[in-house]
Amino acid sequence: MKAIIPVAGIGSKLRPHTHTQPKALVPVAGKPILAHIVDTLVDGGIRDFCFIIGYLGDKIVAFIEDRYHNNGLKVEFVVQEPREGIAHAIWCAREAIRDQQEILIMLGDTILTLDIEEFLKVPHSVLGTKKVDIPGNFGVVEIDSRDNVKRLVEKPKIPKSNLALVGIYKLNNPKLFVESIEKVINEGIKTLGEYQLTDALMEMLKHGDSMGIFPVNNWYDCGKKESLLEANAILLSSDKFMNVEDYHYPDSVIIPPVSIAANCQIQHAIIGPNVAIGEDTVIHNSIIENSIIGSYTRLDVAVLNGSVIGSDTILKGPSQSLNIGDNTEINYSD
Repeated sequence: MKAIIPVAGIGSKLRPHTHTQPKALVPVAGKPILAHIVDTLVDGGIRDFCFIIGYLGDKIVAFIEDRYHNNGLKVEFVVQEPREGIAHAIWCAREAIRDQQEILIMLGDTILTLDIEEFLKVPHSVLGTKKVDIPGNFGVVEIDSRDNVKRLVEKPKIPKSNLALVGIYKLNNPKLFVESIEKVINEGIKTLGEYQLTDALMEMLKHGDSMGIFPVNNWYDCGKKESLLEANAILLSSDKFMNVEDYHYPDSVIIPPVSIAANCQIQHAIIGPNVAIGEDTVIHNSIIENSIIGSYTRLDVAVLNGSVIGSDTILKGPSQSLNIGDNTEINYSD
């Protein structure tokens, strides 16, 4: 099975982090979003990958070739230009998938927790889904009494279902899929100004293709800061991030769960919970919780909560000498 991973987006909601790197390479729980995706699929037995690149695509290529060059993976890269939606991205890779027996598509800004082996074993086409409170923000799936997909709508104004598409799809008829995208593009069928995957999948249903749903355990659309931090906290909650004995830093307190990469220098600090720190970072006289800190960064006298700090960054907080009398309140929160 070939996995198709679109990673051409510019990640505008994650700026300034995406000014210098693709959204898929933003770190979460100790490794980039894209590494979480590829590692999950490799664990499920997939060895054949096609990455659809665009914005800062050379960095995606360099990352994949560096991290996975010894893993025995078959890898190819396709450029999407211009960027006109996910269906258009897949269309750019049509020659790579047209003759496949089945394909898996996983969006490059999504972290999921699911039983990937069971997902891949489903004998028919299947779409990953999750019940959400505000379905109008997502692509929505409507199902019949047997849990078969009967309709898909992109960000409906009046949703008739609370089942959201979470960005993972296994399709058993790639030839029909390519033909359906071709029809959507040739007829200029756009929703919200782009060629949508939901419209192409609807064309498949109209031609008699059958699809089921597969509920996922957790789903994080890592396109904004809040989702990044939520995913970071959930992924850090596994046992491997709970052992503080792995870390030895003088005059510091480490509160699990945390992920601290190699060659970090930490002194007179409180780190955690839910903190991921990149390699070669220096932290002095600081308190950090619920945050993601990049590599090669220096923090001095910093108090951070719910923060995302990029790589190669220097942050020096204020240092005060105070002489405060009775019945006094000082508030720096504003």
